[in-house]
Amino acid sequence: MNEADTPTDVVIGAGSGIGRAVAEALHGERPLIVADRNLDAVSELARRLGPPVTAASVDITDEAQVRQLALPVKRLGALVITAGLSPHMASGRPIYEVNLVGTARVLRAFASAVVPGSAAVCFASMAGYLMVPARPVMAQLERPLDDDLLGRLTAVGIDVDEPNTAYVLSKAGVIRLARNLAAEWGLSGGRIVSLSPGIIDTTMGQLAIDDELSARAFIDPAPIPRLGRPEEMASVAAFLCSAGASYVTGIDILADGGATYASMPPSDPDPEPDPDRAPDPDVSIGVDDR
Repeated sequence: MNEADTPTDVVIGAGSGIGRAVAEALHGERPLIVADRNLDAVSELARRLGPPVTAASVDITDEAQVRQLALPVKRLGALVITAGLSPHMASGRPIYEVNLVGTARVLRAFASAVVPGSAAVCFASMAGYLMVPARPVMAQLERPLDDDLLGRLTAVGIDVDEPNTAYVLSKAGVIRLARNLAAEWGLSGGRIVSLSPGIIDTTMGQLAIDDELSARAFIDPAPIPRLGRPEEMASVAAFLCSAGASYVTGIDILADGGATYASMPPSDPDPEPDPDRAPDPDVSIGVDDR
C-alpha cells in the first residue's frame, strides 16, 4: 500500500485523560492526527510519540474548524471522539453543543473519507443509561444537526440549562447516533460504535468524585468497586477500531465495572398488576417505560 492509500487515524480530545491514552494505544505505523482545543497539549503529545503523529487544534462546536480537520483525511482509519463536557464543567447548553451536536458534526465531516475498514468510536457515558428519554425527547435527540436542537427540546418539556439532564440526554443521544449511523457507514465498508465508560480516574472523573455521595453510590455496589483507568478505556477503544472487531457495529459498549446495572433496583421478571393503582401522571414526562 502506497502512502496515498494508507488510512489516517484521528483522535479528538487527545490533549488529556482518556483521549491521550487512546492516542497512545493507536500509535503505530499509520498517520495519526491528535486533535484538541488545547494545541499545546497535543503538540507535546505528538512530539513525545514522534512520527507519524501530527497535532491539530479543533473546537468541535465550530463547523469550519471541524471541516478543516477533516479536509486532509482522504481515507479514514480510526476516528475516536473523546471530547466532552460533564455537569461539573459547564451548564446545560454547552454540554449539548459539545457532547451531542459536536460529535454529530465530526461524524458528518469525516463521512466522505469512510472506506472499507474505517471505524469510529464515539465516547458516550454510563450516564446515558440513567434515564430512558420519552419518545418526543428522543425524536429531537436523533436530529442533533437540524436547526435549533435546544428550542426543540424546550418545546417537549426539557430544561436545557440544567447540566445533569443535559449530560444524561446528550450521552443517550450519542449512543443512539452511533446506532442510527451504522447502516450508512456500512454502505462504505465502515463501522461505528459508542463506548460508555463508568467513572474514570481523570480530571473529569475527579470532579465527579468530589461529589462524594453520587460517585460512591455507583462505585461501591459495583462488581469492580473502583475507578476505571484511562488506559482501560483506551484498550477497549483500540480493540473496537481493530480488525478483531470487524463484526461489531451499531451498538454501545458499556465499560463501567458493572456499576450501572449493580446500582439499579432489581426488577420483577413477572410483576403482578395492581388493579387499584392509578397511572403515574409523571411517567411520560421524563422517561419512556416501554
